[in-house]
Amino acid sequence: MIPSRLLALMAVLTTVTLLVHGYLGARLIGPSGLTGPARTVAWAGVFGCAMLMPVAMSARFWMRPPYAEGAAWVGFVAMGLFSVVLTLTVLRDLGWLLLSSTPVVPADPERRFALLRLSNTALLGLTGIAAVVGTAAARKRADVVDVKVPIKDLSPALEGFTIVQLSDVHVGPTIKKGYIDAIVDAVNELSADAIAITGDLVDGSVAELSPHTAPLGRLKARHGVYFCTGNHDYYSGALPWIDEVRRLGMQPLLNEHVVIVHNGARVVVAGVNDYTAEQFVPEHRSDPKKAVHGAPADAVKILLAHQPRSCADAAGCGYHLQLSGHTHGGQIFPWMFFVQMQQPYVAGLDRHENLWVYTSRGTGYWGPPLRLGAPSEITRLTLVRA
Repeated sequence: MIPSRLLALMAVLTTVTLLVHGYLGARLIGPSGLTGPARTVAWAGVFGCAMLMPVAMSARFWMRPPYAEGAAWVGFVAMGLFSVVLTLTVLRDLGWLLLSSTPVVPADPERRFALLRLSNTALLGLTGIAAVVGTAAARKRADVVDVKVPIKDLSPALEGFTIVQLSDVHVGPTIKKGYIDAIVDAVNELSADAIAITGDLVDGSVAELSPHTAPLGRLKARHGVYFCTGNHDYYSGALPWIDEVRRLGMQPLLNEHVVIVHNGARVVVAGVNDYTAEQFVPEHRSDPKKAVHGAPADAVKILLAHQPRSCADAAGCGYHLQLSGHTHGGQIFPWMFFVQMQQPYVAGLDRHENLWVYTSRGTGYWGPPLRLGAPSEITRLTLVRA
């Protein structure tokens, strides 16, 4: 059964998608010169692609494997191509509008029509190139990104303390066991002091995906592996997944913390539930203050919070560093510019008042198996003295 929240979201997205596909059809099919049945087939293809998107998002609720995975692959590929075509078409049309009164755009209607058709051919060619490049970037194992985090008055015992962060892995219709095995092997080679998984681990139920998350049980770090929930974990049934994470040997941090003793110095690793968690499980309201309550005052305090916007509540709670994800760094150009409408930070290390916030671009991807302008990452953060 499809959750009511997902149904409402799909209804809105489907309406918007149909409208935007109508625009794309008008701009691409309109000048093509197609007539009769060929034109009808072209329009049917445009709106057929539009309907593949909600099918991809809902397939696991009403189709059985392997058909659900096949439908998801087809639908998400269509979603990625749509994103690229839409971006290029809008940029082309803006350029056309700006140059319409210059010699670049011919005044003669026949020549204007020919130029428009030529630009459509180039646009579709660029889409193909972007699809190949973006798919290769998404499907390869994420590279290791090294980040130094300067901490004021850091104890010499903690100089060089390393945390490896994974975020937004999104094990699900297109990310399976082999993809996860490669990530785990790469992380274990880093010999981290601690490992943090900052939410959106899965897109699907424990029954469906436990064979594919099983490699995470091999993760090894000197002081353990810690997990905080993300919004997609709630879409997928957070409570069973929290139990599964524990079974795999990782420690969920649900508005709570642990104290690590490293070379005689103390590090607090705290975790909060997702910023929207109470909408799904009322008692899971995200609470950075509660998560650090009772922690030793002299410890370096690190918060795992899936969404960067948790920093507004965390800044006054004594944390030194917040590790987040959620944004995917935008994943596909130009969506990184729109992420800023919801989140204060999109990717990388930022300063929020007295708190460092590191936002991962994600270790996997969601939806389209495509990354353009926002490569995935396995992040190794090293504490250094400011």
